[in-house]
Amino acid sequence: MKRDFIFISESVTEGHPDKLCDQISDSIVDHFLQRDPFSRIRAECAIFTNVVFIAARFESSAVVDFPNIARQVINQVGYTGNGFNARSCSILTSIKELRHEHNYFDEKELTEEEIERIPAFDQATVFGFACNQTASYMPMPIWLAHKLSRRLTSVRFQNILSYLEPDGKTQVGVEYKNGRPHRIHSITIIVSQSSEKPDPKRLREDIIEYVIKPALHDEDIKMDDRTSIFINPEGPVIPGGPLVHSGLTGRKNAVDTYGEYARHSGSALSGKDPLRIDRVGAYAARYAAKNIVAAGLADECEVQLSYSIGISRPVSIQIETFGTGKIPDEEIARRINIFFDFRPAGIIKQFNLRYMPSTIKGGFYRKLASYGHVGRMDIGLPWELTDKAEMLK
Repeated sequence: MKRDFIFISESVTEGHPDKLCDQISDSIVDHFLQRDPFSRIRAECAIFTNVVFIAARFESSAVVDFPNIARQVINQVGYTGNGFNARSCSILTSIKELRHEHNYFDEKELTEEEIERIPAFDQATVFGFACNQTASYMPMPIWLAHKLSRRLTSVRFQNILSYLEPDGKTQVGVEYKNGRPHRIHSITIIVSQSSEKPDPKRLREDIIEYVIKPALHDEDIKMDDRTSIFINPEGPVIPGGPLVHSGLTGRKNAVDTYGEYARHSGSALSGKDPLRIDRVGAYAARYAAKNIVAAGLADECEVQLSYSIGISRPVSIQIETFGTGKIPDEEIARRINIFFDFRPAGIIKQFNLRYMPSTIKGGFYRKLASYGHVGRMDIGLPWELTDKAEMLK
């Protein structure tokens, strides 16, 4: 069990090039599923300077305008001025439409026997994690880092600090005592700025006053006179974004999950339809881990699911409670195997993953592409429910 230590996690804003790529990829997924819920799609994106490259392969009856989706996302994120923007960037595509070789099925209408016959189409090992450090059952460092990133974006959209550009990064170090969050050790915020940049002293004062204090004022752990605060420690970032550093779909897995406090799969979560078990399996594993902690069976819990191609159920379910379990890990594994359906078709059915893009305004998967695929309390994600906690007791 972890005792006294300092842990740092980072988050990035939706204008970070990697997150821009994730949002474009997931917007493509949303558009396909809104028009054809049985689409199979894998979309990846890369960005640098003024070039956006989209690679995709799909099997669908839907017709989707890839460049137009990319330009909409770039514009909505806030890249509208000089330099990189939705109007002038070049968009290259490499697209392969696959033949309709698979049988289409609606998980909502399948019997138990039919769900059992639908296997995993990929080999994957996925992880879900939960702990009782925050109300969201997320580790404190990534929770605080996301709050700062969201506040940084809000301040920019509200034009409170007119010189902010979309690209930004936050890092929070939390000091733990006896395995529990004790104090905020350090905060680092990197913001991109327009040519109308303020002097470093004013920038520091602005970020502390309008970003850090509002974002963290209601947290149980606080900054103190020993907390180190760094704002653009390596100097001004002008203008930031793709003109400064490249972006790629799936490169921010730690930001998407647990801030490296817990394990995560090496596979990208964004840009994949619901039949990709390396995506939806991670959601199912988080669902199980959160209910385990909510049931009081452990203070921390990691759920590991391993899938093999051609088999519907995980070939391995492992539980690790890091010495915090109230009952043996093997018993927890036995219980979740009874009350949770980890089969691909079962996950899609329970979370309604084919139809979410049509029921959530502005798309569903794109909303996951920024500020985490797990631990969200702003969307109403089905894998964030704790509706099975009582069953597990």
